[in-house]
Amino acid sequence: LLAAIFLFSGFDTLRNPDKRVATATPLLEAAIKRVGDKLPEQVPTDPATLVKLDSGLKLAAGLGLALGRFPRLSALVLAADLVPTTLAAHSYWEHDDPATRSAQRTHFLKNLGLIGGLLIAGLDKPKRGADD
Repeated sequence: LLAAIFLFSGFDTLRNPDKRVATATPLLEAAIKRVGDKLPEQVPTDPATLVKLDSGLKLAAGLGLALGRFPRLSALVLAADLVPTTLAAHSYWEHDDPATRSAQRTHFLKNLGLIGGLLIAGLDKPKRGADD
């Protein structure tokens, strides 16, 4: 169930990338400006390409988590991937309108909860001999 939002988001972004490209572009351009000269030439820096690659990552890791194939690695990849997404899409502190600010804060906190759940799934190991 934890993987469902990432699978949906990955498919939706592949079908309709424009809104997410617009949302991600300022954060991506700032990051590329800071480290772009250190990146190998083969690394894409185009926001549209990076958003599509990110959606593929969400699909692959989401499937891994949902199907129990490398679930810990998949959960940690999704948690790490969710951090820049949360900062780019839900920076509630940048909104003056109270309704928009409140909605974005709710999404921000929801994503923090998802990150917490993914960290538990990725880092929690069953104890040997536990009676669970």
